[in-house]
Amino acid sequence: MSEARSLFGVLRHSARSDIVDAIERLVLEAPDRKLNRVNALAFATDHGFDEEQVINAFLHASRLGLFEISWNVLCPGCGGVLDANTSLKTVQSDTYSCSLCAAGYEPTLDEMVEVTFTISPRVRHIEAHNPHELSPFEYFRQIYWGSGVDLPDEGYEAKVDEFVLESLELPAGEKAVVSLQLPADFVIIFEPVTHAAQFLDVKGEPSKERQTVSLVFDRLHRHGDPLTLRPGPLRILMENHTEVRALPSVCVANDALHALLSRRRPFLTAKQLLSNQTFRDIHRTDTIDVNQRLKITSLTFLFTDLRGSTELYERVGDLAAFDLVRTHFSILHEIVGAEAGAVVKTIGDAVMATFPTPDRALVAAMRMREAMLTMNNERGNDDLLLKIGIHEGPCIAVSLNERQDYFGQTVNIASRVQHLATSREIFATGSVLDNPRAAELLTLHDLKPVSHHVSLRGITDEIDIFAIP
Repeated sequence: MSEARSLFGVLRHSARSDIVDAIERLVLEAPDRKLNRVNALAFATDHGFDEEQVINAFLHASRLGLFEISWNVLCPGCGGVLDANTSLKTVQSDTYSCSLCAAGYEPTLDEMVEVTFTISPRVRHIEAHNPHELSPFEYFRQIYWGSGVDLPDEGYEAKVDEFVLESLELPAGEKAVVSLQLPADFVIIFEPVTHAAQFLDVKGEPSKERQTVSLVFDRLHRHGDPLTLRPGPLRILMENHTEVRALPSVCVANDALHALLSRRRPFLTAKQLLSNQTFRDIHRTDTIDVNQRLKITSLTFLFTDLRGSTELYERVGDLAAFDLVRTHFSILHEIVGAEAGAVVKTIGDAVMATFPTPDRALVAAMRMREAMLTMNNERGNDDLLLKIGIHEGPCIAVSLNERQDYFGQTVNIASRVQHLATSREIFATGSVLDNPRAAELLTLHDLKPVSHHVSLRGITDEIDIFAIP
C-alpha cells in the first residue's frame, strides 16, 4: 500500500482533501465488495459530498491508476448488467437482451450505461478481481446487479433465501441433477454467467409423478419458451458446455424478489460522464470509436457567441482583443464545469457546451451573462456582448475530427436559437422551460420569459423560442 499512499498524496493536488481522505479510508478499511463497481453518486450521498466533486476525484484517481473504470450496459427492467466494458468503445451492439426480463433493448447512454470504479489490483486485490471464485450469492451481488440496485448490506443472504429454492456451482464441462418440490408459482431457472433463463409456469393440480426439465448452458441459447408444469417433484438435468463455471439458481418470482429489485438508487450514467469537463479534459479523444453512434434520449446544449467581435478586433487591435476573448473563454469554461457541464468545442468566438439537465444549463447561462457584465464594468466598456441559446432533446454521441462530439437535429436547433439571441437575453426553447427545475429557477429569480413563434433556418416546423430577460 506504500505506492497507493503516495498516489493519494498526488491525488490531493487534483481533488478536495476531505474527499480524497474518504476514498483512501474506503481503500484501506472497506470489505472487498465495497471496492468493486463503486457507485460514485451513492458514495457522495453517503458522505455528504458534492456529486460533481466526487466524480472528479474518482476520475483523477483512475487517471493515477488507483481505480479502473467500467462501462456497464444495464437492463432497465431488472437492473442487471448485460455487458461489462473497460471502454465505451466496446459498447457496439444495436440491441441487448435480458433473458431474466425476456426483453430486448436498444442501448442509450442516459440510463442504460452506468459508469463505475473498481480498485486496481495493483493497489489492493479483492475477490471480484477473480469473479469465477465468488460464491453464487456474491456473484449476483457484485457482478450481475448494477450499482443502481440498492442491495442491503445487512441480511442480504436472508432476503435472497426468501425467493431462491436452490442454487449451485456447476464447473466447466460438468453435469448436475437438482431435485426439488415445485410450488404453485412462477419459477425462473436463471444462470447469471451465460445470462440463460428458463421460465416455469407452475399451476394446476399437484402432481405426485416426478417431472423433468433438461438445460444446457452454452452461451448460445439464452431463453427457451416457458414451460407449463404442475406443482410437485421436479428433477432438473443441467449441463455446462462453457469454459467457466455456471451458477444456476432456481427462483420463485414472488414479492420478496420484486421487493429486493425495486430498491433503486441513482448511479453515474455515461451521459452524465460525457458531459463532465474533467472527463473530457482527461480522456479527450479516447472515448468513442469513429464508427460508433451512441444514442442519448435527452441532453441539453448551450451555444454562446460574442456579438460584435469583429468590430472589437478593429477597435482595440488583434493582441488586446485576443486577450479579451481568451479571458472570456476561460470564464465560460469555468462556469460550464461548475454546473456539471462540459465544453464540447469552441468555434471562432463561439462555445458549444452540454449539460445533463436543462436547469444546469440555465444556471450556467445566467452566470455567464452576469460574468460578462462584470467584466465590462471592470473595463469601463460595453463591447463584450454574449449571445446565448439553449435547447434540450435527443442526439447521437459520435467521434468527429478525433474528438467526442454530438450530432442531430437537437444540436442544429440549439445553434440556430443562439443565432437569434440578442446581446443580453438568453434564448431557450420550450423543452428547456418545460423542465420543472428550470421553471422553478425562473420563478425564484422572478424572470418572466417572453415567447416568440419563429422559423429556424433548415428546420421545417416553426417553434416557440423564449427570451429570458
